[in-house]
Amino acid sequence: MHFCSMFKKLQAKWKVSGWNLLLIISTFALGGSLCGYAGRKILGLSGLEKNVLWVILYIVLITLLWPLCVLLISIPLGQFSFFRKYIGKIWNRITGKKAVTGCTRIAIFASGAGSNAQKIIEYFKDSSRVRVELIVCNKPGAGVLNIAAANGIESMLVIKTADYGTAAFLAELKRRKIDLIVLAGFLLKIPVTLIKAYPRKIINIHPAILPGYGGKGMYGKYVHEAVVNNKDKQSGITIHFVDEVYDHGEIIFQATCDVDEHDTADSLAKKIHQLEHNYYPQVIESIL
Repeated sequence: MHFCSMFKKLQAKWKVSGWNLLLIISTFALGGSLCGYAGRKILGLSGLEKNVLWVILYIVLITLLWPLCVLLISIPLGQFSFFRKYIGKIWNRITGKKAVTGCTRIAIFASGAGSNAQKIIEYFKDSSRVRVELIVCNKPGAGVLNIAAANGIESMLVIKTADYGTAAFLAELKRRKIDLIVLAGFLLKIPVTLIKAYPRKIINIHPAILPGYGGKGMYGKYVHEAVVNNKDKQSGITIHFVDEVYDHGEIIFQATCDVDEHDTADSLAKKIHQLEHNYYPQVIESIL
């Protein structure tokens, strides 16, 4: 019971799925074991006898080796992004560096009803450090535009990719001091000019476990229909950085849900929406 409580606290603290938490704990264990093994091997080559000096050197050595070993183990377990940030936080504490304060401004790009945008706006509504500054939409009359108006957030309408790849559009984002672009059901491909202007500052949420069911044309109901038709036992969400290829950028976070034999595309969509609403705002906060 105590272990279950501890795991739940860690899961909430790190904002990860149960499966990712297991991989993180495994990385800690394997990285620590590799660190200890490497430290003993290195000191063994030195020819020193096991005395007080040996113990002191061993402690210093494994302290230096631990970050490298953990990062090395995190790569095949798919947890490199988490441990890079985790070790960065430890380093900042050691060196006395403080996180940059001030308000971080988000632009949400959305095409439809805007349920994810609504949850993100609600999540940061009372925050003094994060503000949803702008809604960008490519469909006149889309529900997300009403959400923007109801929350007093300015919106911009773009009809095609070329409209938001221009120097004028980029200048407008810079003028508004946009720090992070969040795609929340945005159906136009992000132009290279925007990706280069915001490297590792554009994130997307995909309604499947990538790399499966990704690519051009794989969105919304089309993803859910494919999962159900293939009789998969699980589906889920993937939050990732955006690059020049559809659904291809570095994965930040994934969460899964079971697919029952009686599930339809519509019922699966409801499960996926629940995951999106639960995790997307939290992951955005963890990135910032």
